Amino acid sequence: MDTNFLMIEGIPFPGKTYNRDDIISIRDEFVVKDEDTIVLSYPKSGTNWMIEIVGLIHCKGNPTWTHSVLSWERSPWLESIGGYRYVKNNRNDVHFYTSHLPIQLFPKSFFNSKAKVIYLIRNPRDVLTSGFHFFKAVQYIKSPETFDQYFECFLQGNVIYGSWFDHIRDWLQMQGKENFLVIFYEELKQNTASTVEKISQFLGKQLGPEELNSVLKNMSFEVMSSNKMANFSILPEDILDHSKGQLMRKGVTGDWKCHFTVAQNEAFDKVYQEKMANFPPGSFPWEK
Repeated sequence: MDTNFLMIEGIPFPGKTYNRDDIISIRDEFVVKDEDTIVLSYPKSGTNWMIEIVGLIHCKGNPTWTHSVLSWERSPWLESIGGYRYVKNNRNDVHFYTSHLPIQLFPKSFFNSKAKVIYLIRNPRDVLTSGFHFFKAVQYIKSPETFDQYFECFLQGNVIYGSWFDHIRDWLQMQGKENFLVIFYEELKQNTASTVEKISQFLGKQLGPEELNSVLKNMSFEVMSSNKMANFSILPEDILDHSKGQLMRKGVTGDWKCHFTVAQNEAFDKVYQEKMANFPPGSFPWEK
């Protein structure tokens, strides 16, 4: 993918917006507090959607905060240079943050804390497809020009944050922990209200009927697409080329079927079966 990756313990990061010393400091020195809430995922799994949901639940459905404060200020990206600085400089006030870090680079202090992590997982075929469309617009990442090239990079783990398979396998070791909630993108799409209620209960927030309806309304693709605080539209062109792609593209499941050839699907399935062999059939919603 990008020949200018910043490699940290075998994981590729974009060099322009990440710093090796910061990543190591985050792992070894950053103190996760019991009252923190962390949105965690592999890239292009619906992360910004979850940031919006968590913010709306926190405000009991009132959209004022999510419509007036940028998403990366409401829930900074911990491992980015700007995000880490923001969290450190406002540590007494920042208790929501976001990360794509693999488990081996995540803050060690989390594992002895009561902080709550929401781990969002999406069908890797859709993750691949969404990544291809988005990263070609990100100016500081040199992405393959064709879907075929990106497909091969993804299967090899030669994309930012490395292998999807490793990320998921490693983090799912935490499944069942009281402070670790696994949410599937597909269940959010199919059973939105009940999944939002599950998230709110995990966060210790009880939503009334009107509050829940407001969360559901303001987390919708239509509302988020027009929310400049959430849709990345205010990012300058030297960061995101809006003519090449956008954050809010489709917001659907199964878009991979419009991109994969039969041969690619067979090749992907072979790798998937090998990498995810330790999970019983039917462990993930896209397998059912």
